[in-house]
Amino acid sequence: MPAVSKGDGMRGLAVFISDIRNCKSKEAEIKRINKELANIRSKFKGDKALDGYSKKKYVCKLLFIFLLGHDIDFGHMEAVNLLSSNKYTEKQIGYLFISVLVNSNSELIRLINNAIKNDLASRNPTFMCLALHCIANVGSREMGEAFAADIPRILVAGDSMDSVKQSAALCLLRLYKASPDLVPMGEWTARVVHLLNDQHMGVVTAAVSLITCLCKKNPDDFKTCISLAVSRLSRIVSSASTDLQDYTYYFVPAPWLSVKLLRLLQCYPPPEDAAVKGRLVECLETVLNKAQEPPKSKKVQHSNAKNAILFETISLIIHYDSEPNLLVRACNQLGQFLQHRETNLRYLALESMCTLASSEFSHEAVKTHIDTVINALKTERDVSVRQRAADLLYAMCDRSNAKQIVSEMLRYLETADYAIREEIVLKVAILAEKYAVDYSWYVDTILNLIRIAGDYVSEEVWYRVLQIVTNRDDVQGYAAKTVFEALQAPACHENMVKVGGYILGEFGNLIAGDPRSSPPVQFSLLHSKFHLCSVATRALLLSTYIKFINLFPETKATIQGVLRAGSQLRNADVELQQRAVEYLTLSSVASTDVLATVLEEMPPFPERESSILAKLKRKKGPGAASALDDGRRDPSSNDINGGVEPTPSTVSTPSPSADLLGLRAAPPPAAPPASAGAGNLLVDVFDGPAAQPSLGPTPEEAFLSPGPEDIGPPIPEADELLNKFVCKNNGVLFENQLLQIGVKSEFRQNLGRMYLFYGNKTSVQFQNFSPTVVHPGDLQTHILSLAVQTKRVAAQVDGGAQVQQVLNIECLRDFLTPPLLSVRFRYGGAPQALTLKLPVTINKFFQPTEMAAQDFFQRWKQLSLPQQEAQKIFKANHPMDAEVTKAKLLGFGSALLDNVDPNPENFVGAGIIQTKALQVGCLLRLEPNAQAQMYRLTLRTSKESVSRHLCELLAQQF
Repeated sequence: MPAVSKGDGMRGLAVFISDIRNCKSKEAEIKRINKELANIRSKFKGDKALDGYSKKKYVCKLLFIFLLGHDIDFGHMEAVNLLSSNKYTEKQIGYLFISVLVNSNSELIRLINNAIKNDLASRNPTFMCLALHCIANVGSREMGEAFAADIPRILVAGDSMDSVKQSAALCLLRLYKASPDLVPMGEWTARVVHLLNDQHMGVVTAAVSLITCLCKKNPDDFKTCISLAVSRLSRIVSSASTDLQDYTYYFVPAPWLSVKLLRLLQCYPPPEDAAVKGRLVECLETVLNKAQEPPKSKKVQHSNAKNAILFETISLIIHYDSEPNLLVRACNQLGQFLQHRETNLRYLALESMCTLASSEFSHEAVKTHIDTVINALKTERDVSVRQRAADLLYAMCDRSNAKQIVSEMLRYLETADYAIREEIVLKVAILAEKYAVDYSWYVDTILNLIRIAGDYVSEEVWYRVLQIVTNRDDVQGYAAKTVFEALQAPACHENMVKVGGYILGEFGNLIAGDPRSSPPVQFSLLHSKFHLCSVATRALLLSTYIKFINLFPETKATIQGVLRAGSQLRNADVELQQRAVEYLTLSSVASTDVLATVLEEMPPFPERESSILAKLKRKKGPGAASALDDGRRDPSSNDINGGVEPTPSTVSTPSPSADLLGLRAAPPPAAPPASAGAGNLLVDVFDGPAAQPSLGPTPEEAFLSPGPEDIGPPIPEADELLNKFVCKNNGVLFENQLLQIGVKSEFRQNLGRMYLFYGNKTSVQFQNFSPTVVHPGDLQTHILSLAVQTKRVAAQVDGGAQVQQVLNIECLRDFLTPPLLSVRFRYGGAPQALTLKLPVTINKFFQPTEMAAQDFFQRWKQLSLPQQEAQKIFKANHPMDAEVTKAKLLGFGSALLDNVDPNPENFVGAGIIQTKALQVGCLLRLEPNAQAQMYRLTLRTSKESVSRHLCELLAQQF
């Protein structure tokens, strides 16, 4: 920037500012301003032409007056005239006035555009920068149309100065954000990526901001930036603070550029090039290592810059979700911040750990901090930090710690801030359903929830407990007894009365044998609450009374007296009046048999998606939907949370061999009640009638099996994406610039259920959206190996929205090829199509089997035929970590047998592949050789093709 000469001090401006500051009152200030405005106006209208200095001085005064809050309605043309000056200070003031005072719809825009065009063509770097700054500050569509094609040319021109490139990049970014359609994509896009290699760090910083914005809509055009960004990040991370002196902030080299590069990398999936990926992993490890080093300065600026890079690094690690070691290290690093004295760091640590908790690789590491998080929930003074602590407890909850977490959240609920109580209630209700080890604990928890925070217990919550109690014979008596005791409290919330009225009306007979809860006692207890309740609750209680007449004939006279009372028959509320009249007539006229038929026990409710979970998603906003949906498969989930809700055709709980997913035509056989059911509690029945699953195509459901000509070949990376899911059930299956496909699945015996989440990452609606599933193995052999039943999704997916598709899967016989998922839609008028391999492999139907060493070796010898064994010796592709290996083998589906192999370093497993046609026993032995970095894997099964296929699948994981 040119130096300002001594004569440019504008003494008159300094005197005017001094006069304004010395004014004793507002009136004196206005008087002085009006006097100055009159003077400036007379100078501008005078016959004598003003020189550039005078124009600049008066325009500066007008600008100052405007900044004081006064309107300026003249002087604009004089400011435009300053743009044609060859003096930097005059041109600068002209551009400054225009940037601040000229409206984007002003009539002067064309004159300003001509002046800008002249400055851009002047090749004077100072004038070019002023013009670019003005375009960015005004940012009108007319300016965008005039210069959108010129700015990219200036940006990538070889003779442009560094300062001009920097300004051009930021100006183009401003225009793109204001009007994306005005910025043309062309050959310059490939050249702008190479600015990441520029010697000038300011140019690199500006270019990264521009590319990050552009690649969100056009990722393929900027895909080459990944390797360049990794290379630049590597140089910054590995450099000492003295290497980048001009860009070192409190001993941290280029912190803002590092953060921008890390954010840019989050726009893409992990690098496909092994060398680039290895270099990036090395960078991320270096950042984590530096975080452990003692600080080089005690000043807060140093720690802020260092932590900014660290948190962005952790965000990238979470985004990739593919490096178990990095995920665990990131979790441990965040754990150190949970007790940091800085509130903001504790908040950010809790927020990041919420995301880490949903990853299978880091979930166990997150759980180790449960005591610290519970303590934060109890002691934090900042409500936002307490809310994040509650979110983290919800995210880290699984079967092993559910009781502890639900207990702590209930305890916190008693003193929680009113703003977050409803959210806490919803989370407790969901966790109690999802991880209930038995229904009595679930009932106790929900009733306790109503007692503690009844005002915040929504209808969805108490509807759920009624549905579950109605559907479970084994908990009805306990629920009736528990709710009866709860109603005896002097202060009883109305929601408790609703639950008590319904449960006692249906199942009060189960506790009527106890004199303490005899029918008259039950009635008088409920009726004592009647006059304190709202109309809706009174209506429910009247229904309970008529049910009592059917269950307990001895209460008929008492209840008829209540119904006959004038307060009921002549009630001002028409609903209560009608119920009283009809119930009284029914009890008087109908015979015992008719009464028993009309008032018989409610049938089990049909399956429905949980409205509690939906309500929590609405409270958390659209961005949290995927996080709330993302569940982890619990190996021990073989009880009440593992399957689906029983349909009306079932009695109590279906047996393990029953058709949990509704894939078979015949209804499942009835089974005696069991403490470990097969129903998924996260369903709802109060939002409308449920349709029973059917194999035949209907308008809403279809068994999707198009011919081979209707589906394209899988994408090149389909096998790699499939391999990621061999040992896990949840995660992101595919992601590009337009679409993200997430998977959540669960399998039991030969049945499976898979949820596919299709997320529109753009702001444009997908049209004709059609995902199709086909199993090519069935088409080739004409023998059905997998029965896949799916539900159609909406044909339109709004920008930023996510739709869910449910697949019910039944393994009929062993198979080698996975099903294919073909997704077709139109984006911006252009057809899009991709085909993926659905993560359904034969090992998903593994049933772990425990056996003693003697039984294992006996079975091993029995499977000694050459065709029954498959063996592979291969080199390790990943670090040989015993814990990671154990986790992968468990994820593969087999049971790990301890103290079986004489060599403690070896791993031995056993299981049974469950299909409808047959069961295939499987034994495996994995022998790692750490010194040679090699593995030997041996599989023995009763079927040759299964042995070979399982061996291939498992070997690829190591």
